[in-house]
Amino acid sequence: MNNKVELLAVVNDRGEIIKTLPRSEIHGNPSLMHRVVHVLVFNSKGELLLQKRSMNKDVAAGKWDTSVGGHVNAGETLDEAVMREMEEELGITTCALEFLYHYVHSNEYETELVYTYSCSHDGRINFQKEEIDEVRPWSMDEIKRNIGNGTLSDNFEHEIQTYIRKKLSGTREIQQKQSFVSHQLLCLILKADD
Repeated sequence: MNNKVELLAVVNDRGEIIKTLPRSEIHGNPSLMHRVVHVLVFNSKGELLLQKRSMNKDVAAGKWDTSVGGHVNAGETLDEAVMREMEEELGITTCALEFLYHYVHSNEYETELVYTYSCSHDGRINFQKEEIDEVRPWSMDEIKRNIGNGTLSDNFEHEIQTYIRKKLSGTREIQQKQSFVSHQLLCLILKADD
């Protein structure tokens, strides 16, 4: 039996460490923000792998959640935490991770500074049966249909809404840049014809 106390860094909204406390003191106190990493694992069909959390979990038991999610332990870097969580939760040891964004998630139980990554993986999944009841890929349409009906964790609903919003804003930004470049090219062509 592992009696080791899990220590987490309490941070401000910029991720700067304020102090270190046991997880048991941080969970249940939303005034103590701590760092977590999430990974959105997509397959080549564009489906997102979700995990169904064990009924033994103290947060969101029995709910479908982010592909990978876990605390950044005190003294651990984000890169170390994300690789450790990928291996612990899904058995994935190689995956080209891309950092996407960070945001603050808060509810009546906790406040997390979430660092979100993504990767594409079609290989074998060997999930941690003590913490996860099931994993399976979900289409974005299926995820959208289940938002707000109690199937998904509130953490994941916040995550996927952030992902969709960021993806849409990135698409709009690309379209605006393309429109600007097209306009500039048209001006150059018209000038050349003068």
